[in-house]
Amino acid sequence: MDGSDVRPTLAEAVSWLSRCEALPHDVETKARLLLLDTFGCLVAGLGHPEVRRFGQALRFAFPGDTTWPGSDIKLGLSGMAALGAAAACWDEACEGHAPSHGRPGLPVVPALLALAASHEITLSDLLLALATGYEIGARAGEAWRIPAGWHVDGSWHSLGVAAAVARMTGGPARIGPAIEAAACQIPASLYLPITAGSVLRNTYPAHAVLLGIMAAAAANADFAMPHGALEEARRRVLQAPSTAAVTLAGRWTILDGYLKLYAAVRHTHYGIEAALRLRRRPNFSVRKINAIKLDVYPEAVQYCGNRAPRTAIQAQFSLSYAIAAALVIGDLGPEAYADVGSPTITRLESLVTVEANPMRIQRSAQLSIDLDGTIITESIDDIPGDASNPTRMDQVVAKFRRYTEPALGQQRAKALMSFILHGDSTKPARRCLLDG
Repeated sequence: MDGSDVRPTLAEAVSWLSRCEALPHDVETKARLLLLDTFGCLVAGLGHPEVRRFGQALRFAFPGDTTWPGSDIKLGLSGMAALGAAAACWDEACEGHAPSHGRPGLPVVPALLALAASHEITLSDLLLALATGYEIGARAGEAWRIPAGWHVDGSWHSLGVAAAVARMTGGPARIGPAIEAAACQIPASLYLPITAGSVLRNTYPAHAVLLGIMAAAAANADFAMPHGALEEARRRVLQAPSTAAVTLAGRWTILDGYLKLYAAVRHTHYGIEAALRLRRRPNFSVRKINAIKLDVYPEAVQYCGNRAPRTAIQAQFSLSYAIAAALVIGDLGPEAYADVGSPTITRLESLVTVEANPMRIQRSAQLSIDLDGTIITESIDDIPGDASNPTRMDQVVAKFRRYTEPALGQQRAKALMSFILHGDSTKPARRCLLDG
């Protein structure tokens, strides 16, 4: 055996991360951006009535005195983390990582911020724990390839939360045991709520937070853990025939993660970008549109094939709605889902034909529009956030301000932004992040 058939494992990544005592400069910079972006999505999400009702309901099981910025709902730390995770994904504007087909940072950020709210944890320690959770979550996502009909949120994310919380509360030696504890009970989350138009899907990251916190507590309690739980789960639950291949230890997957500019599932963004470019063409008019055709990679259709959406979450997972809304509004922020039944958007959505092109191996799309008999076309091979087109800091800052200033005001939002991006990493995250 020459070793060419040996695959990198999650255990090797755990060993590497356990030895890491400080983040490289580029990794810390990306972790700060990820923290800022997810925090902004969280603050915006807290403003939805459904999120408020969820938070109020959590008070029965998680009474406490801590609150998120812009919110008056007092909870214990675990309840606060669960509420934050649900809020962060509510507008479908949070980050992601294409190779893992999910959002490794989504539940990790609210879990760490919530725990930091009542403890003297430095920003440096929080960022190291965040990067640790992201790296484990991304690799778990690479390994946990779900079948059609399932949803990624709430499943492998719990491993990332377990790793991050264990590092921050118990130290590097607890990372491995916490991951094993979470992997022994990794959930299977259904896509069904989205099809039904239910916001129940948004509680999946909250479940991952609670499971991850519990797994870290079990590791900190010195519970004896089995080994190879994730592979055992893959064999039994996914019926996977072989060991998973994950990113090699030592490579920071967080650098490959994307930050969204649009509030919709990432698969829709290629069509959105094409629509916005076509909208800027001379003589463009929504009234002239007779037909729209989207040629896109098959996975996008599998995940975002919802037609004629009736609720916001259905629209967030709809290629046709995303294109129609972008053409009408000229943007796709959270406001695009305030009136899913808009007659103008509904008319355009009905004109969209979506074709899954098996020849598109990479994420990409081509959009063609019939304007009174004239066909205009735009092809998109990369979008902001892709490896070839990283999201710029100014774009992330503009998004954070847009998402947080209505709830926090300009001064408080600016103070939070300044600390997260440029603040002294030896200062307590509790005071600077949550107290404004």
